[in-house]
Amino acid sequence: MIRVLFADDHEMVRIGVTAYLSAQPDIEVIAEASDGAPAVKLALELWPDIILMDLVMKEMDGIEATRQIVDQWPEAKIIIVTSFLDDEKVYPALEAGATSYMLKTSKAEEIAKAIRSTYEGQSVLEPEVTGKIMTKMREKPVAHLHDQLTDREMEILLLVAQGKSNQDIADELYIALKTVKVHVSNILGKLEVQDRTQAVIYAFKHDLVT
Repeated sequence: MIRVLFADDHEMVRIGVTAYLSAQPDIEVIAEASDGAPAVKLALELWPDIILMDLVMKEMDGIEATRQIVDQWPEAKIIIVTSFLDDEKVYPALEAGATSYMLKTSKAEEIAKAIRSTYEGQSVLEPEVTGKIMTKMREKPVAHLHDQLTDREMEILLLVAQGKSNQDIADELYIALKTVKVHVSNILGKLEVQDRTQAVIYAFKHDLVT
């Protein structure tokens, strides 16, 4: 039997969804909450198999409630059930630790199916949510090792790529030779290379040298 906690501030929604789920042979709604704070309390007291979480509630919204539950119970399986597909709702909810994301326009049988799938370890997302995530991933800039370099380290890397010695760099930048050596060591570590030659190859490979 899949034990479910349902949090939603609309009583009629809770009544309708709970009635349908309770009629399922493998699902039991063990508790209801009308706001985020009691949902957190009940979740950590009852340890339900699945938590159905509304996003917009008066005192504590579903995003904060999800975050608090997952912080204390990382294995919690939370399904967001909401009317909202805004970016400011979708991403924070998933980042807070929600496993699945459904719309209230979904049929009751689809929510029941999502409960079973999430219970089995799958993540169920509305097609629109999946599309948003894919778009977000495509927009996300690719991270490079050299992004970790400070402005000074980048400056020294470019001088190294020009064939300058540590002493040449110290003289040109008016800093101590020891300081240059520390910077070079940090550069090699951040670029995950073994020596200056590999660092220079990295710089040319990533078009850091014009």
